[in-house]
Amino acid sequence: MSQSPELTHDDTAEKLKSLELTQRPETGGIGRFLYWVGVLFALAHIYFNTLGTLSELWGSVIHFAGFALMCSLMYPMMKGDGVKSRTVLTLDIVVGLIAVACAVYLIFFEDALYARGVKFSTTDWVFSILAIAVALELARRTTGWFIPTLILVALTYVFWWGQYIGGMFGFSGLSLETVLYRSYFTSEGMFGQIARISWSYVFMFILFGAFLVKSGAGDFIIELSRCAAGRFVGGPGFVAVLGSGLMGSVSGSSVANTVSTGVITIPLMQRAGFPARFAAGVEAAASTGGQLMPPVMGAGAFIMASYTQIPYVDIIAIAALPALLYFMSVGFYVRVEAMRSHAQAVELDSRPIKEVFKEGWHFLLPLAVLVALLIYGFTPTYAAGISIISVIVSSWISKNPMGLREIFDALAQGSRNMATTAILLIAVGLVVNVVSMTGIGNTFSLMVTEWAGGSLLITLILVALASLVLGMGLPVTAAYIVLATLSAPALYNLIAENQLVELMMSGGLPEAAKMIFMLVDPDKIPLLAAPMSEVDAKALLALVPSDFKGQLL
Repeated sequence: MSQSPELTHDDTAEKLKSLELTQRPETGGIGRFLYWVGVLFALAHIYFNTLGTLSELWGSVIHFAGFALMCSLMYPMMKGDGVKSRTVLTLDIVVGLIAVACAVYLIFFEDALYARGVKFSTTDWVFSILAIAVALELARRTTGWFIPTLILVALTYVFWWGQYIGGMFGFSGLSLETVLYRSYFTSEGMFGQIARISWSYVFMFILFGAFLVKSGAGDFIIELSRCAAGRFVGGPGFVAVLGSGLMGSVSGSSVANTVSTGVITIPLMQRAGFPARFAAGVEAAASTGGQLMPPVMGAGAFIMASYTQIPYVDIIAIAALPALLYFMSVGFYVRVEAMRSHAQAVELDSRPIKEVFKEGWHFLLPLAVLVALLIYGFTPTYAAGISIISVIVSSWISKNPMGLREIFDALAQGSRNMATTAILLIAVGLVVNVVSMTGIGNTFSLMVTEWAGGSLLITLILVALASLVLGMGLPVTAAYIVLATLSAPALYNLIAENQLVELMMSGGLPEAAKMIFMLVDPDKIPLLAAPMSEVDAKALLALVPSDFKGQLL
């Protein structure tokens, strides 16, 4: 068996960095500026989410302005040699300042728009178009062309080409002024519910993860994983799986997970005899699953909690078993490949696990504080804020206590980690707004229900296939938002219908539901007083309009 070229820690780090989006260096004048902007912006978010009071619209606008400025400087308009170009830097600065100007304009001139009866002035047109253009451009820099293209297709559907489509997806259209107003000035588009989730739940938990990693939890997790899994055949692969799972539980970011653990685990896997592609695949799969690992999950978990009104603590409790099954499946595949390729045992020079745990047990205290606060009913943002303080306090009993410099570094790193996520969530809000304006979500749900023939199982399979397709081009959070917006009504209606049929068959239908049935068909009221057959229940339920079925429960 031919051995793969051995890579050093530094070689792998450089290769991983080359796979990331091209960023400007964190040193120099721009680096120092981003550092202090990140620190101040993180402190502002902590204040807004714990002690301060701020309207949701203004909070979303300020959130957009700060992270748009950071993204415009972090991710240059051009890559390669363009990163060092003074002209490109000037253009990036202009883009960032335009974003700030759009935010300032909305805050100070929103009342003037309503005083004119929501009639656009010239400046309203200019700033609303510029705000959307900046969001599209920064989404292109951070995620590629797919999301900006999707947004453009969605927006133009509303005021242009939707009226030329026949059938159930035809849309008579709205004026461009209305589209811009709902996208920029209201809490329905860029600065709607998803943006609010971004500057509250998501940012606070990403900041919490940054503090944990800065305090040394990342090194503790890697060392603990090496002690626990390193002695098995194919141990470096298990280290990657276990380390990425534990790191994901505190960071909630796939990219940060890959960069922090991959520089160690990929060279180890290659030394053990794993092919280079397999080593990279294991790290990618394990790091991606890190955002499923409680208690700090990816942005999608907070959006799910907001959409469904299910407490976040319930979501992380339910997510624990699927996350463990996911990592077990990746670990099983590592074991199969290790036996097939005759992977060698690698001496990892790890210390006894008791010694490692004794030195790093205090890293578990902030996680315990977080879970305890969530269980006792505190809001996720407040729980995250207190947990950040607990990270600092718990570090003081370690060999490397966090001082003022380390705290500032964690604040700045948290803001940098949040930048791309913030722009993504704000941009995707434009697509969600289009779905709301056009009602295409209900149309899609009716279409899925018709294809499934009323079967919940077939509906779930169709939604899973749609999720698979969307996941090929969209990040996890964006894919969830789009899919939930389009398919959730169909799933809800089918689940509601099944529950109603069961209640009608058992004779336990609520009185309020009987009143609605009376409006539909008064002659059927006597049948509702006693249990009925499944056929009669479905026939009677079919007479109720879809909009009223959800009110029957």
